Amino acid sequence: MTDGLLNINKPRGPTSHDVVRRVRALTGIRRVGHAGTLDPLATGVLVICVGQATRVAQYVMNERKIYRALVCMGITTDTYDAEGRIVAETQVEVSRDQIESALAQFRGPITQVPPAYSAIKHEGTPLYRLARRGIELDQVVQSKARQIEIFDLELSNWNPPECMLEVTCSPGTYVRSLAHDVGQVLGCGAHLGGLTRLASGRFHLEDTITLDELACAAAEQRWSDLLHPIDAALYRFPALRLDADAARRVVLGQAVQARESESEGTGREKEGDVACLSRAYGPEGDFLALMAHDLEANVWRPRRVFKDHRT
Repeated sequence: MTDGLLNINKPRGPTSHDVVRRVRALTGIRRVGHAGTLDPLATGVLVICVGQATRVAQYVMNERKIYRALVCMGITTDTYDAEGRIVAETQVEVSRDQIESALAQFRGPITQVPPAYSAIKHEGTPLYRLARRGIELDQVVQSKARQIEIFDLELSNWNPPECMLEVTCSPGTYVRSLAHDVGQVLGCGAHLGGLTRLASGRFHLEDTITLDELACAAAEQRWSDLLHPIDAALYRFPALRLDADAARRVVLGQAVQARESESEGTGREKEGDVACLSRAYGPEGDFLALMAHDLEANVWRPRRVFKDHRT
């Protein structure tokens, strides 16, 4: 099996694309991508999609994320993290209670303005490239404000002038912006000193492998043993069990009739005008396809077929 997901423990320093290039070199597979960028400063869970798994990357990226964030009070940087240029320094005179009060303002659905140094594009160009040219981006980044949700935000440690936060958030959240904004509310400024992604959906830090471990496995020609199956990225969708005839038609890209007895699980998620998605399995339990339910015709239509997983 050379299609699946690797749960890599990204070290501090390389970019997410650096990790992708390393995985390509170690595995000999060209079709490799990541499911959610981590900045060079950050460590922890980086899900790497190999082969056909690149076709489900969006579903991993759309999962909740959990982070441990080191926030350094009193210093503001242009990138909102420790790698940026210092733009302001302020004496820190805040208490734990004041921090707790500030954090309360960020729990739940909020509007977040991304950092100027981010990969978000403006007229086709990433903002960080414009920022490096010295272009004033205040109005631009304000126009890029987005709705996110902080499901959980806890102060786990306060050792002035640094604090540790545990953050559970929706996809698209910039923890750098969160650190900066908390500092602004407290009046002392702040930046992100360190970040570890503890989880991305069902992929957790305690289950990661290092690049060195992957390299050892590759040298022994057993790296594919470390892959999680493609359908691990689709666990939130219910399972659709097909008989041999229906399975044959699905791998040919044909629709199959919807019957309640086929479906296992209760999860339902809307995607555009499609009522719900399901994972389709053949009679031997092989994962075949991601299916979309056509409500009007009452059939399941293949959304993505994984032809190497036929019955």
